[in-house]
Amino acid sequence: MADSWATLGVDLHLEPAGSHGLRKGLTDALRDAVRTGRLAPGTRLPSSRGLAADLGLARNTVAEAYAGLVAEGWLTARQGSGTSVATGVPGTPSGPRDRAVPPSARGVPRRRREPGRPVHTLVPGTPDLAAFPRAEWLRAARRALATAPFDALGYGDPRGRPELRTALAGYLARVRGVRTDPGAVVITAGFSHALRLLGTVLRARGARTVAVESYGLDAHWGLLRDAGLTARALPYDELGTDTGALGDEGAVLVTPAHQFPMGTPLHPDRRAAVVEWARRTGGPVLEDDYDGEFRYDRQPVGALQGLAPDRVVYLGTASKSLAPGLRLGWMVLPPSLLEEVTAAKGSIDTCGVLDQLTLAEFITSGAYDRHVRSARLRYRRRRDALAAAVADRAPEVRVTGIAAGLHAVLRLPPGTEQSVVQAATWQGLALHGLSFHRHPTAVAEPLDALVVGYATPPDSAWTGALEALCRVLP
Repeated sequence: MADSWATLGVDLHLEPAGSHGLRKGLTDALRDAVRTGRLAPGTRLPSSRGLAADLGLARNTVAEAYAGLVAEGWLTARQGSGTSVATGVPGTPSGPRDRAVPPSARGVPRRRREPGRPVHTLVPGTPDLAAFPRAEWLRAARRALATAPFDALGYGDPRGRPELRTALAGYLARVRGVRTDPGAVVITAGFSHALRLLGTVLRARGARTVAVESYGLDAHWGLLRDAGLTARALPYDELGTDTGALGDEGAVLVTPAHQFPMGTPLHPDRRAAVVEWARRTGGPVLEDDYDGEFRYDRQPVGALQGLAPDRVVYLGTASKSLAPGLRLGWMVLPPSLLEEVTAAKGSIDTCGVLDQLTLAEFITSGAYDRHVRSARLRYRRRRDALAAAVADRAPEVRVTGIAAGLHAVLRLPPGTEQSVVQAATWQGLALHGLSFHRHPTAVAEPLDALVVGYATPPDSAWTGALEALCRVLP
């Protein structure tokens, strides 16, 4: 099998641009990432082979760009150690950017009660928990605990441990194009915790309405409602969520990298439109980076936050990349919200310190990159098996939304969704129809489809779950 973006090296988000050749565009993008501090001194870069596969470039093009930047002093290269960002480059930080004291496990979608316990589940929202990297996590935990300062076991900064905030700031800059420093990162007990905090702050500011997407998770809409906010659905069409329809809402919640559950990225024109709305009205954009790291066929779409860090709240989580039971999420906040959200969280850190320290060690040691790469390859193989089986067994069903993420949308013949979901129940198979994720005020044409979470079953149960799915398709 040819090398692809899913398999090689560490992740690095770059957008080479310009009209003077691929090598110059790549060189300029790397130099700018170092100059602005997005790539911190000492950051190890992917191999030329890995980055070439990621960006769809010739390996020589990447090697020449690296060599030129080494000659200019921006990068360093040592035999056996790879290529890294040089230290002491003029105009760049010389060390960690956070020296001062100052989204996400998502809410689990509601399940309809069915008689008996299902034999298989293809409900989206959970990774393969049997594949959690227990041995690597345990090694990271031991290292983290052995080196933790004594005060780490105290009450702590409400934003979270500085080790994790520093590790996340560097990782998100490198992989997702997020522009931040550790002081703007707040650790949360998952995505739902983050959204609850933001809802409290927005309501205290006088917001009454938050725009949401026509399809999503009812748990999120419920959290907004609990905060005293009304969720108003934006229109949805063939280009995805129509952010041009934003009006006087106090904020907007979107999944721009990989819309849940439809599986499409936000159209570039609509990314620009939501940023323009935020700048014009002052309302924050809440960016749920759903499945942002799991893109299979090309480099991930960069975080929307990178376009407007002063207007976008970036929300991430370890629930899909590792496990929701860790209860670890994070927010990257603009300056205008940092103090209020920190105050809403409380005067002390409420997230488990040992898990924070372990995740920080897991990221900085490179174990997180290796785990995500391995998981991405495993899930891509499942995606391919799903698409092939459906094409062979149910040719009238169209598989969509599979360029990224941990689920697929299976478009069904009109009028068949409910009967297929019921048939799945009889087969001992738990799954959701698309209507399960449709907002009550959705402005979108109703579609008959299934939302199939192909990451959820352990490897031992995957074949049986796929066979059960194929049996119920029309």
